[in-house]
Amino acid sequence: MGQLSTIEKLGILADAAKYDASCASSGTAKKNSLGGPKGRGGIGSTEGMGICHAYAPDGRCISLLKILLTNHCVFDCHYCINRKSSNVRRARFSPQEVADLTIAFYRRNYIEGLFLSSGIVKSSNHTMEQLVETARILREEYDFRGYIHLKTIPEADPELVYQAGLYADRVSINVELPTDSGLTRLAPDKSARQIEGAMAKTKADIVEAKDAKKRFRHAPRFAPAGQSTQMIVGADGASDADIVGKASRLYDGFRLRRVYYSAFSPIPDASAVLPLKRPPLIREHRLYQSDWLMRFYGYQPGEVMQAAGDDGMLPLDIDPKLAWALKFRDSFPLDVNRASREQLLRVPGLGVTAVNRIIAARRHHSLRLDDVARLTQSIAKVRPFICTTDWRPTLLTDRADLRRLLAPKQEQLELFAA
Repeated sequence: MGQLSTIEKLGILADAAKYDASCASSGTAKKNSLGGPKGRGGIGSTEGMGICHAYAPDGRCISLLKILLTNHCVFDCHYCINRKSSNVRRARFSPQEVADLTIAFYRRNYIEGLFLSSGIVKSSNHTMEQLVETARILREEYDFRGYIHLKTIPEADPELVYQAGLYADRVSINVELPTDSGLTRLAPDKSARQIEGAMAKTKADIVEAKDAKKRFRHAPRFAPAGQSTQMIVGADGASDADIVGKASRLYDGFRLRRVYYSAFSPIPDASAVLPLKRPPLIREHRLYQSDWLMRFYGYQPGEVMQAAGDDGMLPLDIDPKLAWALKFRDSFPLDVNRASREQLLRVPGLGVTAVNRIIAARRHHSLRLDDVARLTQSIAKVRPFICTTDWRPTLLTDRADLRRLLAPKQEQLELFAA
């Protein structure tokens, strides 16, 4: 390993990090490069919005330098490419090397921040110390003001996790799998109670830091962009209803900024307890849509679960909002000139922006179908579920083939099309 060049190690450890989806940067506190110790300007800045445009070895466009400190690991999670029994090429960075890489990439305008995770090497505490030291070098020695997301280790000493939150904009702890039984079977070294205990401690630290900031101007910040987590989809037998229920409990219990979903990907020399094929990627997409319904559209978890079939799985051919509307057709059609904002948000094809436009426009005049068409992206999906001054769907809402009419058309793409 000592003979590997920095570029070789970067290739190995950036590739090993691609399975972690939870690296968005929204919600971070605004910082800039002005001021700093002794009147010097700092390096880097962040805005209160998503960061984009960085590069991984396989060509993916991402926002952050997204790497592992090391892909050595003493754990043996069945689904992980970096588990101790896996026959993969290993590499390891020192905290100083990661800090130098981050600064070098930032100065070349490749990135605006760092997402850093790690396999567990030696012990959880030793690894957590290395992650914290990387962030400390960036913040204190380089005065780096860019975004830092640290993946923390629930088995580590709580004081080390707290130190990570003092340097990082966001921290995250992966719950790994939707069910406790799945975690016990596929990740025997991990404990669901320990993971949730660490998340609860981080939540309490975030709340305490915000309260302190209100009372003391120079109180230290702690993970201002909050905490997030990730669940692997399709590695165990958990249904979409199980996953939606778990996500809801995590949002309510730990005030998470995001729950990320990562479709299980078969790995070399996989354990016999894992499925042979990955789940369809569209399943991951449907779960993100259901997550959006709970966070921004006012749906309760039980309502999202109602969109699933008897097997607890969300339909793959239509989105969960349309699936719910088709199951509860007696809630429609809605008069766009009288319905509340909460009701309009349940109309398939109407997003938050379109609903806000409709509510603003109807203050001035009664809306016709053409008016709604100008305020939305596609009127075809909306028409069966609304009424206007000149339009009523009559029997359209109750048509037996309405699902077929509204489902996206399946198209076979050509590999060598011009």
